[in-house]
Amino acid sequence: MDTKFESSVREIPYPQEAVYHRLSDLNLSEQVRDRLPEDKREDIVFDSDSITMNVPPVGNISIRICEREEPKTIKYETVSSPLPFNLWVQLLPVTETVCKMRLTIKADLNPFVKGMISKPLQAGLEKLADAIAAGSYDE
Repeated sequence: MDTKFESSVREIPYPQEAVYHRLSDLNLSEQVRDRLPEDKREDIVFDSDSITMNVPPVGNISIRICEREEPKTIKYETVSSPLPFNLWVQLLPVTETVCKMRLTIKADLNPFVKGMISKPLQAGLEKLADAIAAGSYDE
């Protein structure tokens, strides 16, 4: 059964277009690597459309961008994951220099799995939203 998780809305002090540009080209996310713990830096690989990361004890998870709707939506899907899901990043302008963002995950979960992962998945989604909102989007 399809289950949807949404982050709370975050305000980002950068123009919608700048945030979209950075998030829609995953090569630019390579700059995040410096903020990761040193022992985790080799566990993540970027290219322009995908990210592959090692997540113990699950193993490798790969996601790729499957749709871009400039400058408001980026949709990702799993390529390789024990739990297939889709992730959307939605961006809306507030002013010319500020935008709002919300993350949404949609996954096909049976009731047992949903009961086990709902809280950690929601918490992880909120942490990801925090990290994106705290990013630098200067061109």
